[in-house]
Amino acid sequence: MEGRNVITRAARWSAVHPWWAIALWVVFVVGALVVGGVTGTRQATNSDLSIGQSGRAAAIARSGGLQDRAVENLLVTAWGGGALDPVRARSAAEDAVRDLSTLGGIASIGRPQPAPDGSALLVPVTLEGDPETAADRVQPLLDSVDRSRRTHTDLRMELVGAGSIKAGLNEMLSRDLGKATVLSLPVTLLVMVFVFGAIVAASVPVVLGLSSVLAGLGLWGVASQWVPDPGPVTQFMVLMGMAIGVDYSLFYLKRHREERALGADHIDAIEIAAATSGHSVLVSGVVVLVSMGALYLAGHIAFESMATGAVIVVAIAIISSLTVLPAMLSRFGRYLDAPRVPLVWRFTQRGGVKPRLWSTMLKPSLRHPVISLVASVGALLVLALPALGLKLKATGIDDLPRSIPAMQSYERLTHSFPSQSDTHTVAVKVPAGRSAELDTAVDELVRRAMEDDLFVHHPAPVVRTSADGTVATVAIGTQFDSGSPQARASLDRLREDLAPRILGAVEGAQFAVGGSDVAYDVDYRANVMDKMPWVLGVALALTFLVMALAFRSVVLALITVVLNLLSAVASFGVLALIFQRTWAEGLLHFESTGRVVAWLPLMLFVILLGLSMDYHVFVVSRIREAARGGLSLREAVEQGITRTAGVVTSAAVVMVCVFALLASLNYIEMKQMGVGMACAVLLDATLIRIVVLPAMITLLGWKTWWPSRLARQPVARTPRMPAIVAAAAASAAARTTLP
Repeated sequence: MEGRNVITRAARWSAVHPWWAIALWVVFVVGALVVGGVTGTRQATNSDLSIGQSGRAAAIARSGGLQDRAVENLLVTAWGGGALDPVRARSAAEDAVRDLSTLGGIASIGRPQPAPDGSALLVPVTLEGDPETAADRVQPLLDSVDRSRRTHTDLRMELVGAGSIKAGLNEMLSRDLGKATVLSLPVTLLVMVFVFGAIVAASVPVVLGLSSVLAGLGLWGVASQWVPDPGPVTQFMVLMGMAIGVDYSLFYLKRHREERALGADHIDAIEIAAATSGHSVLVSGVVVLVSMGALYLAGHIAFESMATGAVIVVAIAIISSLTVLPAMLSRFGRYLDAPRVPLVWRFTQRGGVKPRLWSTMLKPSLRHPVISLVASVGALLVLALPALGLKLKATGIDDLPRSIPAMQSYERLTHSFPSQSDTHTVAVKVPAGRSAELDTAVDELVRRAMEDDLFVHHPAPVVRTSADGTVATVAIGTQFDSGSPQARASLDRLREDLAPRILGAVEGAQFAVGGSDVAYDVDYRANVMDKMPWVLGVALALTFLVMALAFRSVVLALITVVLNLLSAVASFGVLALIFQRTWAEGLLHFESTGRVVAWLPLMLFVILLGLSMDYHVFVVSRIREAARGGLSLREAVEQGITRTAGVVTSAAVVMVCVFALLASLNYIEMKQMGVGMACAVLLDATLIRIVVLPAMITLLGWKTWWPSRLARQPVARTPRMPAIVAAAAASAAARTTLP
C-alpha cells in the first residue's frame, strides 16, 4: 500500500499544481536535449565490439602497431559480365589512379592485379588514418571513381572496401530507420484516435511518448560516453520508447476516462487512475527495467548499449506517466473529448457496456479450462517446434542487403577474386630476444598454409612484423563464403592445429586467430550461448520476484514466468520458420541465410519479457480488483479481462504496428527483430491473455493468489469497492450534498 500512497500523492500534487509539473517536465526534456547535444554520441569502435579469440588477435596486432589498414579496391570489369579487354582496362585504371593521386588522405596505391580468370582488374588503395573512420572519409574517392567511370563509359569502374560498404550501410540504415521512426508517429496517433474517438485525447499519449523519447535520446548521449553506441541504438530507443510511453499513458488515460464516466470529478478520477493504472504502470515498468538490466550479464557492448538505452527511455516514460500525465489531465481534462471524430466517437462510447466479443471469446476458457488450456498451450508448442532447429549467426559482410550498391560491387569483387572473400588474421607476440624464432615459426606457418587446400595460394599469405620484431600478423585468405562449412573448417585448422603446433612451439608466445567474419561469428555465438542461461535465468528470477512482491502471490508470479516462456519460445519458432527457410522471401523481401541473427533470441526474450508486462500487470490488477470487490473468481476473471480487453488490444496494436515498421526495413537484423517482436506481442495479447491466462486462473481458483489474504477469503463475499474508489465516491457524494 505504501507504493500506492506514494503514487497517489505524486498524482494529487501534479493535479493540484499542474503548471508546476508541466513546467518542470519541459525544463527536464529541454535540459536533457541540451546536455546530449553538448556531449554528442560516442560510437563504438571495432575494439569495443571485439570478443573472444578474435578480440585477442586484434589486441595483439594493436600492441605491435599492426592493426588493419583501411583499404579500398578500384575494380574494373566489363558491363554485363562480358570479356574484359586487358589493355583498355589497364588504361582506364591508370587514368583513375592519376585522379585518385590528387586526393589527400591516401597512403599508397598498389599495382594493378588481373583476376585469375581475366574477368577483372583490381587496384588496392590504402587510406591514411584510423580504419574505424574510413567510412567518413571515403566519399572523395567514390566521387573520383565516378568521374573516371563517366570518362570510360564502356567499362564498369567501382570502388569497394570496408569503408565504402560501411558508408553505404550507414546511409541505408539512416534512411530506412528514419522513415520507420517518422511513420511510427502518425500510425500511433491513428490507433489512438480509434481508441478515444477524439483528437485531443488521442494526442496526449503520443505527445508524452514523444517527449519521453526526446529526453531519453538526450541522456543517451551522456550515457554513451561510458557505453558506446555500436549501431542503431537511438532508433531502437525511439521505437521502444514510443511503444512503452504510449501504452503507459493509454492505460492511465483510459482508467481516468472510465472513472469520469462513472461520475467522479477530475481530481478523484486522477487519484483512482493513479492508485490502479498508475500502480500497474510502476510494476510493469520495474519489470522492464530489471529484465533489460539482465542484459548487462551478456558481456558484450551491443547488449549493454541496448540495455542502457532501454532503461533510460523506459524510466523516463514511467516518470512522465506518473507525474506529468496527471497534471495534463487536471489542466486540460475538460478538452480531452474535443474535437470528436463522429463515427469513431460513437463507437468508443459503448465502452461502459461489457463487449460481447470478448465475453464470447472467454466462455470456452471459463467453462472448459482444461480443454482450453491444453489446446492453446498445444498450439503454442507446435509454433515453437521449429525453434528446436534454430541456427544462429553473427551478421557478417555476406549477410548485408544487396540493395546497397557497394555490396553489389563486393559480389563482383569476390567472384573475380575469391581470395577477397574472407581472410583470417593470425597474430602472435613473443618475448624480447625471440624475434628469430618468431620469423622461423611464421615462415613455417605460411608454408603449411600454402600446402592446404582450405586456404588461398594466390596471392600468398601477407606477413607484417612490428618494428621491434616481437609481434607479427599473417593474413591468410580463404575462397569460401563465411557461412560455409569450409570456412569454418579453415578456421578450425588454424586455431586447433597449425597455430598451436607451430607458434606454440616458441617459448612465451601469445597467439590468436581472428580477423575473419567466420572467426567473429564463432566467437560471438559462443559468447551468446555461454551467457544466455545466466541472462535468461536472472531476468526470469527478477521478474518472478517483482511480481511476487507486487501482488503478494508466488503462484501468480510463477504463472507470469510460464506465460512469458510460452510466448517467447513460440516467437522463436516463428523466426526459424520464416527466416531459416525461403518460402517467405518474396513476402517480406529478404534473402534467407538459413540462420537467425545471433543476438536476436536473447534480446527478443528480454524485450518481450518487459513489454508483455504492460498489459499482463494491467489485466491481472483488474482481476484482483474485481475479486477484492466481492465477485466470484470466475466473475472477476471475466470482468477483469473484458473491461481491459479494449485497451490491451489497443496497446498491442500500437506495438505490433511499430515493430511491423521494423519488419519492412531492408537490413536483415532489423527485419528479423520486427517480425519476432510483432509475432510475440500478437500471440501474447491474444492467445495468452484471452485463453491461457483465464484458463490457468480458473483451474487454480483462489490458490492463484497464494499466499496473500485473497487466497484465504471465504467463498461467500460481500461486494465492496476498493478503498481509493470508495473514498472518491464518498468525496463526490459529500460535495453534491453541500449547499
